[in-house]
Amino acid sequence: MKINGREICLDKKPYIIAELSANHSGSIEIAKKTILSAKQNGADAIKLQTYCADSMTINCKNDDFLIKEGLWKGSNLYELYEKAGTPYSWHRELFSFAKESGITIFSTPFDEEACDLLYELNTPAFKIASFELTDLPLIAYVAKKKKPMLISTGMSNHSEIAEALETARINGCDEILLFHCISSYPAPTQEANIRSIQFLKKEFNVEIGLSDHTLDNTAAITAVALGAVAIEKHFILDKKNRSPDSDFSINPHQLSDLVKVTKDCWKSLGSKDLKRTDLEIKNKIFRRSLYFVKDLKAGENITSNHIRRIRPGFGIPPKYFQEVINSKTTKEVKRGDRVTWDVIEKIKEN
Repeated sequence: MKINGREICLDKKPYIIAELSANHSGSIEIAKKTILSAKQNGADAIKLQTYCADSMTINCKNDDFLIKEGLWKGSNLYELYEKAGTPYSWHRELFSFAKESGITIFSTPFDEEACDLLYELNTPAFKIASFELTDLPLIAYVAKKKKPMLISTGMSNHSEIAEALETARINGCDEILLFHCISSYPAPTQEANIRSIQFLKKEFNVEIGLSDHTLDNTAAITAVALGAVAIEKHFILDKKNRSPDSDFSINPHQLSDLVKVTKDCWKSLGSKDLKRTDLEIKNKIFRRSLYFVKDLKAGENITSNHIRRIRPGFGIPPKYFQEVINSKTTKEVKRGDRVTWDVIEKIKEN
């Protein structure tokens, strides 16, 4: 698949997405500085979340709407989304700023109105959040826009993922990137379950990314090693700027490191065959081979005392040691001469 002309696949370096989310801390200027920093530190894209409190929930004080565990324990859902949301009125300005800054921008819509806004802004892709993977009417609506879709799979089982993919496909989306995700904020590295990437790729026959909520880059590197083609991380200018997402976001230095180490990891994967590099081929001269260690006249029998398997590798391979013994020299040889096919008789190179 491609986003804004950038191909995302195993043959290309990992696609790095910096997630702005709530890390604007209520300031459009901080949002712009974050976009610019993402570009400067090597991210391929900046991603927003497009919702308002009323599109996420209702303003209700019932116990059901109170968050009882985790990072946002004690918060009312409506109040949390009211604080964390990126105002719709900012979107056009942020999209324009990102374009001017030379970085791709897209977003996660959480309802049909948000999807329409993003489509009007010519978003190059849509992201479906883990919590919305089971909202099949939303997935169908987004898919009909016929843009690439990125779908996170946190909390989801096999049948839920299959339903989401089927819904997207039958409604017109044929470019889909699944993201392995652990919906824990933050997610402990030991619970990252990165091997799921291989399972998802085999089971659903799509490229796989990682939406990573761990606090370092270990899971991301491991994910690339196991075939992830994209990495998404929440990104913040400075963790001193408190936001609902700051505790599980990476800073500019960490983003720069993420870009570097995942690219290095991808480069190290190489190809599936045993193709050797030019450097390795050059080093073949340091293999062992057969050399004469005593002077011999033409026609003399060669014994085990006359040759050795030593470095360098300019002589014939050591596997012919026993065959060379008891053959005769075809010409005079000196100690340190290579054993080559033209100076021995009786055996032929295989």
